[in-house]
Formats: sequence, structure tokens, C-alpha cells
Amino acid sequence: MDTTEIREARKSVMILIADDDEDDRMFTKEAFEENYLLNEIRFVNDGVELLDYLKRRNKYSNPDDSPRPGIILLDLNMPKMDGREALKAIKSDPDLRSIPVVVLTTSKAEQDVLQTYNLGVNCFITKPVSFAEFIEVARTVGHYWFDIVQLPNSLD
Repeated sequence: MDTTEIREARKSVMILIADDDEDDRMFTKEAFEENYLLNEIRFVNDGVELLDYLKRRNKYSNPDDSPRPGIILLDLNMPKMDGREALKAIKSDPDLRSIPVVVLTTSKAEQDVLQTYNLGVNCFITKPVSFAEFIEVARTVGHYWFDIVQLPNSLD
């Protein structure tokens, strides 16, 4: 693969973000844009909507409206179904468990870190407070997940 092919493969990884906080969603999107990560980003508001999206149910029944994400950024504290419950459902489903899940949450609780790793999360990140720190986290996440790691859906 040459450099152009690598860039195109990187860009083709769709990011699905499950977060009910509109400001955090905006910060995340802007932080990725600040780092020139041109990946398509889609949002869901809670764990129920996340599972509907992944299982193509209800408003996501059309596959064109719900392409399989290459990675999921998951908040823990959401209404209806929280991130812990959604993570458990994703990692126990043979069709979904290979999708990398990165917890991106305000929680710093050791119990949340331990519980999510026990449920199969791929990475746990505490959301930074300032936008400048958020930009740095987005840069690091982008570099790690799109430049270094070989994602399952990008395998030929």
C-alpha cells in the first residue's frame, strides 16, 4: 500500500460516537477536525440508539443509513441504557464484538475502568476538561487507531 492508499483507508473508517451531551459531541467532532481527521462521524444519543444503529433496527433499518463503524467512542453516563450496558451487549454479540470500543467519559472512577475492561473495552480515556487538551487527545486517538492499529474491517 502506498501513502495515498493508506490515507484513503484511514479516512474510510467511520467513527460512531455514543454520547448524550451535545457540547461533548461538538467538542469531539471539532477536535478531530482540528487534527485533520477527515473520517465520517455519526452520533447516537444513548445505548438503546447505539444498539439500534449497530443491529439496524427502527430508524436505522436501512444499511445505507447505518454503515458499520470502524470504531465506537462510548460515553458511560447516558440515559435509557448507559455505556456499561451497551458495551456488555456489544461485546457479547458475535457480529459486533470485533468493533473496537473506546470509552470516552468524564468518569475517573477506578471501578468504571476495571468494569469496562472486564466487559471487553479496547481503551478507556477520561475526557479532558479544556478544548486544547481535547484536541491533543483526539490527535493521539487518531494516530493510534488510524495510523498504527490494523482495524478488523480494514483487513482484506
